[in-house]
Amino acid sequence: MQRKIFGVVVAVLFQAGIVTSALAQGAQPANQGGGGEGYVGADQDAAGPSGANRPLEMPILYVTGVEVLRTTMDPKVDVIHVTGLVSSVGWSAPQLVPFFYGKPTDDVLDLQFLATSPQQSQKAEGFVPVNAMFTLEGGHPYKGVRVRAAANALSLKQLPGTAHAEIKADDCKQCMGKKFAEKGKAPAGSANVVREEDLPRGFRTIVPTHGVAGIVHNPNRINLVLDENNTIVMAFWE
Repeated sequence: MQRKIFGVVVAVLFQAGIVTSALAQGAQPANQGGGGEGYVGADQDAAGPSGANRPLEMPILYVTGVEVLRTTMDPKVDVIHVTGLVSSVGWSAPQLVPFFYGKPTDDVLDLQFLATSPQQSQKAEGFVPVNAMFTLEGGHPYKGVRVRAAANALSLKQLPGTAHAEIKADDCKQCMGKKFAEKGKAPAGSANVVREEDLPRGFRTIVPTHGVAGIVHNPNRINLVLDENNTIVMAFWE
């Protein structure tokens, strides 16, 4: 009897895997980090803590665009194409998955933009664009689409159509060697200064006199290591 139950469970899980793979079709993998020598981890893009177990999948940092195209040939479908930004190199397998199951009262399809995070912390060298696709069969009940990332969400109220989001956050590609200024301490456009209000939310500063309480690894959180003069000596995504 137990063997029969086990067989049914395996079959259900196998079918769920097929469904998940189908949802991810059309997604393009993010750029992968290159190799390096002379440093722990042998990855020239890696920085910060190493050796931690990573979540297999988590929301990307930002969603930047949503486009829904309606085909004219039968069987008619709506193709949802979404673009976004991940924090660094090393992310892979971007995909769109439902945020919850069941028909919402606002008739808006709610999706999460997920990807597989890097295995190591990565240097802040600029955001990396990614994209994914999701297909809806003809006759679906939805009137709009909402896509959620870690730091923002973007909605399209009519199908088909397009929506775009402008990301103004500093990707810290050029943060090292600059001074860090707390919120309200420096005007916009200050030379050689990284302002708190320009950084992605949830960032962390680490000064020489402070320890690090606990081990929290969030690839969407940027860490700024400061010296005694508040100069940034290292910038990395956990």
